[in-house]
Amino acid sequence: MYRKFNQRFSRGRNFSNFRASAGRGNGRGRVKSFDPTNFINTPQVKNGLSDYTISHTFSDFRISDTLKENISRKGYKTPTPIQDQAINPILEGRDLIGIANTGTGKTAAFLIPLIDKVAKDRRQKVLIIAPTRELATQIKDELIDFSRNVGIYSALCIGGANIRRQVYDLSRNPNFVIGTPGRLLDLLNTRSLNLSTFATVVLDETDRMVDIGFIKDIKYIISLLPKPRQSLFFSATVSRGVREILESFVQNPVTVSVKTGETAENVSQEVVKVGNPNAKIEELHKLLIKKEYEKVLVFGRTKHGVQRLSDELIKRGFKADAIHGNKRQSQRNRTLEKFKANTIQILIATDVASRGLDIPNVSHVINYDLPESYEAYVHRIGRTGRADKRGTALTFIG
Repeated sequence: MYRKFNQRFSRGRNFSNFRASAGRGNGRGRVKSFDPTNFINTPQVKNGLSDYTISHTFSDFRISDTLKENISRKGYKTPTPIQDQAINPILEGRDLIGIANTGTGKTAAFLIPLIDKVAKDRRQKVLIIAPTRELATQIKDELIDFSRNVGIYSALCIGGANIRRQVYDLSRNPNFVIGTPGRLLDLLNTRSLNLSTFATVVLDETDRMVDIGFIKDIKYIISLLPKPRQSLFFSATVSRGVREILESFVQNPVTVSVKTGETAENVSQEVVKVGNPNAKIEELHKLLIKKEYEKVLVFGRTKHGVQRLSDELIKRGFKADAIHGNKRQSQRNRTLEKFKANTIQILIATDVASRGLDIPNVSHVINYDLPESYEAYVHRIGRTGRADKRGTALTFIG
């Protein structure tokens, strides 16, 4: 039933092993997918980061004592590789390209120096663009933690939330504006947001923004920003679309790459063979009642399928809930908070939750429905095995 496979495989060989296979998306017809068994035994390419030696402590960075206290309060002791390499160039005002897997600490890598920059010059304004509402909200929460007692005001501009409140927040001239492309465009179109005063901009998870069709919006937003400016660019991969944005975005950048491979080394991956599609829910039930399945993120393909699965698990007595595009943003936020606080044990989600979210201590990720691409697979399973902890990812296949 179960087939464990080696998580160490190289990007180059993965794509040569890809195939378009027919799958079924919860009864909604045939969709393109991939066969995960095609790449399970190829070795992972290393780039030497396993032997990387951290050269700084947080106390070494030329940042304010208040900021150092906030870093310590969050329990950060030693910088991650991307923090170690990126913070000083950002403090120096350099443009930066950060190529990093999710879960490597890149949010703090750009927030820490930018908070210090604003604290030293209150005229500075920073625009941070993220692909999803959840990731933007997470960045805002991190900003609040790091900027405690610094006196920095910020505005969160995302869809699914009250736009009038966001217009009011912008009228207060915040130092940081964090938003998703669609809502930022809405605010630009009503002239509630003026980008001519933003001398610093961050594109986070740029490859995801390209994947979900934001490339034209991003290029338009960039065109409204002043020159010169400080531009920070973070992406896990650099596709043709990403490179198109990149070429118009940065000037003489420092490049920091901390990728060790496509998947986290501390994620054990397994395939679960399910011969009869009707047996999937029973197989999932057998897994979820096991003691080691303490905090589980289950991925489905469609909004309706995810909701049906959540309803069924709740009917069976599990502490579960779902997030997907048919739920209001406030509902999605509450559900995520319940999952983080362990009020619920199981979160069922569409791919809206697969990118960038930092949910502590997820023990297992289960691909109940196959992801649509290899990249989606990587980002899904990256929700476990974070912060040097072990995790397990399981993928159901017919």
